[in-house]
Amino acid sequence: MRNWPLFQLSITTPRLELRYPSLDDLDELGDRAAEGIHEAGFMPFAVPWSETEPAERARRTIQYHFRQWSEFTPEKWSVDFVVVFEGQVIGMQGMVADDFPVLRTVRTGSWLGRRFQGKGIGTEMRAAALHFAFAGLGAEWAATDAFEDNHASLAVTRKLGYHDDGFALLNRQGEPAVNRRFRLPRAGWTPAEGVEIHHLDACLPLFGLPTPSP
Repeated sequence: MRNWPLFQLSITTPRLELRYPSLDDLDELGDRAAEGIHEAGFMPFAVPWSETEPAERARRTIQYHFRQWSEFTPEKWSVDFVVVFEGQVIGMQGMVADDFPVLRTVRTGSWLGRRFQGKGIGTEMRAAALHFAFAGLGAEWAATDAFEDNHASLAVTRKLGYHDDGFALLNRQGEPAVNRRFRLPRAGWTPAEGVEIHHLDACLPLFGLPTPSP
């Protein structure tokens, strides 16, 4: 699509492709959400969207992406990639920013279909997102957060070199829960091997950034 080049944007790693989704990709992502993301009795999300019937989870997943598409501006954007492994959409890796041209800070979030967890994919997709932020967009900071009982997410964060950045007490389904915050400076980022960004230049003005000179 000439007037919305994000549809061509993708990141590849040795095992994965992260790409701006097509409608078919979103349909498949909805299937992954319907199949399940986490075990019963555990809630990794501040907004408990996954605590619904499978068909409703699928619809909410697709509607979320539609909202992000319609609200995307250089001043406030969210780019949400589907994660493709062995030809199958298995989850999503998101990145949001406010006033990015000035603040140069991104925040990441993700989820992975439950049957694809425990294979190191979460680390690989976050490393791809960091490469996109630092090498692609020129970010100076990457932030993330997770509830203190979300051990898988915290392990990925520590593995990739983030520093503690405090905590917040959030209302999680009617109970107080500690949400840990982390931040990674550009100087502390170690690029992962084999990560490549594709078709970014045409997208840069949408992020409020200049297109490189020919």
